[in-house]
Amino acid sequence: MDPLSAALKISGSGMEAQATRLRVVSENIANSRTTGDTSGADPYRRKTITFGNAMDRASGVHMVNVKKIGVDKGNFTEEHDPSSPAADKNGMVKLPNVNMLIEMADLREANRSYEANLQSIRQSRDLISATIDLLKG
Repeated sequence: MDPLSAALKISGSGMEAQATRLRVVSENIANSRTTGDTSGADPYRRKTITFGNAMDRASGVHMVNVKKIGVDKGNFTEEHDPSSPAADKNGMVKLPNVNMLIEMADLREANRSYEANLQSIRQSRDLISATIDLLKG
């Protein structure tokens, strides 16, 4: 496989992985205040994403992929809210282990990585077009 086509495949796989990361981060942000349904029930657990390296056997190109979407086993925080249906007998409610600062940093990093891969695709496409123009004469 030629280097420009390989660059397109690699960047495409990077964009797909970062799009999945953006979805996971968005779910975490959306559920940052989601408590359990019943008294003492566990709230939403923050999701995590792990990337892996996969080889495309047809082209021989190493690409990035989503290896695993897991959950953060960190501790929940508690808040006193006796009116909540998720409150225990002491009025304490378990809150998700989602830290908004971490999620916003992950969101920004995933967005920038996605944009970098997109720019790489644009440049590869431009180089392919220039090569075709040169060959035309």
